[in-house]
Amino acid sequence: MKEISLVKLVEEMNLKNLTPDIEMTDVKISIPDINRPALQLTGYYEHFASERVQIIGYVEFTYLQHLDEEKRVKAFEQFVSRDIPCVIFTTQMVPGNELLQLCRKYKVPVLGTDKRTSAFMAEIIRWLNVQLAPAISIHGVLVDVFGEGVLIMGESGIGKSEAALELIKRGHRLVSDDVVEISRVSDITLVGSAPDITRHFIELRGIGIIDVKTLFGVESVKNTQSIDLVIKLEEWDRDKEYDRLGLEEEYIELLGNQVVCHSLPIRPGRNLAIIVETAAVNHRQKKMGYNAAQELYKRVQANLAKKRED
Repeated sequence: MKEISLVKLVEEMNLKNLTPDIEMTDVKISIPDINRPALQLTGYYEHFASERVQIIGYVEFTYLQHLDEEKRVKAFEQFVSRDIPCVIFTTQMVPGNELLQLCRKYKVPVLGTDKRTSAFMAEIIRWLNVQLAPAISIHGVLVDVFGEGVLIMGESGIGKSEAALELIKRGHRLVSDDVVEISRVSDITLVGSAPDITRHFIELRGIGIIDVKTLFGVESVKNTQSIDLVIKLEEWDRDKEYDRLGLEEEYIELLGNQVVCHSLPIRPGRNLAIIVETAAVNHRQKKMGYNAAQELYKRVQANLAKKRED
């Protein structure tokens, strides 16, 4: 299970630390969801998601303020005593000393933000979903081609890096060579990136390691990219039937998501960069509602129907 440090969350969300005397280094977050403890502050704990980040907004805060001090302290102590990772107060609200003392007693970090509750919730949920998304590492090359994320796969030495280099020379951007880290950020979106240690580097057999960012400039690289299309490079097989029309899409499953996949046979003289470019543009065109293969099929059917009539 993936985890992130609470310290990283504080830095990324620009949160104020209202309890600097509480150590946060060992506090880890493993759930991308958050919880607003409205029911819990009234005493209902039967279905309390205590492992989530807890957010107290305007409604929860004003409810506590309307209680007399004894009831407020009792309600808040019941809440913070249940092993929660942290409490975040939104909309510039600051808890009183009696509440801060309870958090110190149970070693619960208290954080604050000036942002409104709804906007902050949307931001933190989006960020946590990205950080805690299921992830895998695969062998391949990821390139941004005309805004489409193209993942090039194939056996070692088949020419993935050389194709990526030609694409870079043609103005496209490298995301990762050799190893691609893929995260599933939603049911329809996969995001690829490079390991920190190999970011912006390409290995070319016979030459060695080259730094793409240094050689071709910052416009030739990109840190992350959604994966829209997979191209599998394979040795040409005379006995294998290859798709020549593209009427039906083929897919590959990555982390449970289906991604369009094309198998591309390699023969001497084929310009892989141009083929990858064309595949990317054709894929974008299909997403916009135009399918050349289906258009050709319609024309053929219409022509046959016309001949039958004649």
